[in-house]
Amino acid sequence: MKLPKDFTNMMKNLLKEEYTDFIKSYDEERTYGLRINTLKIDREEFLKINPFHLENIPWVKEGFYYTKEDLPGKHPYHEAGLYYIQEPSAMAVVEHLDVQKGDKVLDLCAAPGGKSTQIAAKLQNTGFLLSNELYEKRAQILSENIERMGISNVLVTNETPEKLASRFYGYFDKVLIDAPCSGEGMFRKDPTVINEWSIENISYASQRQLSILNSGKDMLKYGGKLVYSTCTFSYEENEKVLEKFLTENRDFSLENSLRLWPHKIKGEGHFIAVLKKNSESKLSKINKIKDKINKSDIKDFFQFQDKYLNTNFSHHLLLFGNNLYYFEESLDLHGIKVVRPGLHLGTLKKNRFEPSHALALYLKKNEVKNTISLNSKSNEILLYLKGQSFKFNSENGWNLILVDEYSIGWGKVTDNLVKNHYPKGLRWT
Repeated sequence: MKLPKDFTNMMKNLLKEEYTDFIKSYDEERTYGLRINTLKIDREEFLKINPFHLENIPWVKEGFYYTKEDLPGKHPYHEAGLYYIQEPSAMAVVEHLDVQKGDKVLDLCAAPGGKSTQIAAKLQNTGFLLSNELYEKRAQILSENIERMGISNVLVTNETPEKLASRFYGYFDKVLIDAPCSGEGMFRKDPTVINEWSIENISYASQRQLSILNSGKDMLKYGGKLVYSTCTFSYEENEKVLEKFLTENRDFSLENSLRLWPHKIKGEGHFIAVLKKNSESKLSKINKIKDKINKSDIKDFFQFQDKYLNTNFSHHLLLFGNNLYYFEESLDLHGIKVVRPGLHLGTLKKNRFEPSHALALYLKKNEVKNTISLNSKSNEILLYLKGQSFKFNSENGWNLILVDEYSIGWGKVTDNLVKNHYPKGLRWT
C-alpha cells in the first residue's frame, strides 16, 4: 500500500522502534466484524442459528470477527437487524462509556450508527438516546440503521453541536464524541481516504474536534462521563486535543486513555479517552410537552392496533404531519432539525392506517396476532426481499413476516396471496 510520505515520517517519530511492525500491518488483510443486536436476539440464541465463521472479539462480548467470504451484509439476518456490521476496534469505544439502563445518552457525531446502535442495545429501550449527525445525507443513513435495529428510544437529529448545546445544557448522563478525524485508521478499509490525507487536514480536524468537545461538555451532567474517540493515530488529534481541552476545562479530569494499534490487535485501530465532569452544573431546563394528540384523529391507528397487535401504544404518541411516532421522552423539539422522533409507527392515510417498516422491525413474534414464518434458506424469503408476492396459508390482513422467527417486515394477505410491503429502497435485486 502506497502511503503518504508525511504520514510515514509522522508515524516513525511517534512509534520509534515499533514503526516497522506498524507499517507491516498495512500489508495484511483488513479485519471484519459484526456485533449481535441484543434488542432482537441474545448472544446464545444467535450462535445457535449463526451461518458464518465467527471468532470472538476479546473486548466486546457481542462482537465477532467474520471471514471475508461470509458476506453477512447479503444475508436475511442483516435485513432483520440481528446484527450490525462494525469494524472490530470501533466496538471498544462504547464499552468504555459504561452505559446503564435508564441513562440519558448523547452520541454527538453518530453516523453511520454503529456506536449509537451499540449504546441502544445496552439501554434495552430504557432511558433516552439522542443520536446526532451534522450532515443531512449521513443523518438519513443513521436513521435507517436505527430503524433496522428495532430501536424505540432514539431521537435522531441533524444539528450543529452548538445548537444542541444551547438546548440540552446539563441534560445527559453520558456523552460520546466519536469525532470526525483524518481517518488514518480507515486506510486498509477504504484506500480512497489515503488520497484525502494531509498534514493540513490534521490541523483542521484538531480545531474542529476541540470545538465539538466544548459543545459536548456543556450537555453533560455533574459526575457524568464523556468518551472522546477517533480513528486516527495522529498525536495532534488525540492527546494534544485532550491536553488543550483539559487545560481550558479544569472541571474535567481524565480517567483513562488508550490506543488500539493495528499491529497489536486484530482491528484497524482507535483512540479512546474517558473524561469525567467533576464540577457542579445547572441542570437542563429543557421544556417538556404533554401529549396533545386528539385521539379521534388517530382512530385508524387504534383500530389497527386492536385488530393486529398484542401490544399497546396508547401513550407518548407524536403526530408529525400524517406520520405517527412513539417516543417516551416528551421533549419540546421546536427549532431542532429532527430526522426521526422515536419509533415510527406508521402513516395515517385516507380512512386507514398503514404500519411502518420500523414498527415491523421493532415488534417481536408474540406482539403480533398474525405472522408468517419463513426459513432463511427458503425461496419465499428471497421473493419477499426482492419485493415479490408469494402464496402462503395465513389470515387475511396485515401479517408480520418472520425469518427464522425474527421480524423482517410486513405483508398483507388476501386469500393466501401475500402482497409485499418490503420497502422499495431496500429490496434485493
